[in-house]
Amino acid sequence: MPNQRFPKIEILSIQQHEIKFILSETDTSVANTLRRIMIAEVPTLAIDLVEIAENSTVLNDEYIAHRLGLIPLRYVAPDAVRGGDCHGAFLPHRECVCYERCPRCSVEFVLDVSFDEKVMDRPENERDLPFTVTSNDMVSNNPCVAPAHFLNPEEQDTSHDAGISIVKMGPGQTLKVKGVARMGISKEHAKWCPVAVATYRFQPIITINEDACATLTQDQKQQLVDVCPDRILEIDEVSGKLVVSEYAWETATYTEDLRVLQETMKKKEEDDD
Repeated sequence: MPNQRFPKIEILSIQQHEIKFILSETDTSVANTLRRIMIAEVPTLAIDLVEIAENSTVLNDEYIAHRLGLIPLRYVAPDAVRGGDCHGAFLPHRECVCYERCPRCSVEFVLDVSFDEKVMDRPENERDLPFTVTSNDMVSNNPCVAPAHFLNPEEQDTSHDAGISIVKMGPGQTLKVKGVARMGISKEHAKWCPVAVATYRFQPIITINEDACATLTQDQKQQLVDVCPDRILEIDEVSGKLVVSEYAWETATYTEDLRVLQETMKKKEEDDD
């Protein structure tokens, strides 16, 4: 019979859009299970039904529908400035009592783009160049729900695009589509996968051999501090000793250079690290 484990969780910080915690007294299978649940069972909005009225672009209807389904949608409550939880604002369409769809369980998007109309604002010598249809051309019937064109304002300022590219159009081409977004989870389909990260990392065990460090010069100690890109060590200004930096347990990922350097500083190969 396998040994029974009693996992423990210590909450480090919890905010509206982020939580950090330490999982202990268990193995990586439990950590990975929690990560997969966070990804697979968090409800989000995604375009689930696409009605194409006209499509004369180079992509066929199935490609257009697939691309629309993978565009991330952001819900922002009327009294908020950042994305919020759509779970309290919408019902799963299978639980809604409406006949087909209603504002309580769905959001409609209209994409109506004509190349000949869009290029009228261009200079005369650029009107034959292809036009890119993006998520910015989608119009929602719910002011609280819109495509997440960019990750943040900084990305928007540096991007050369107006949003997420859907298809390129040429002269005479038209795209007229209606999409219906519904709430779901990625266990049912990948288009409902949250556009966020759920990651874990091993907490390092950092120990300092005080006796060995006492034999090092200040230059050698500074070399140990500088060689590690994660800066897990620092020199105490008062005592001059090597100490673990304040955020070492959060930043330590690559310490191979530090290990190699400390090996070269040993007087004998068999000495302790």
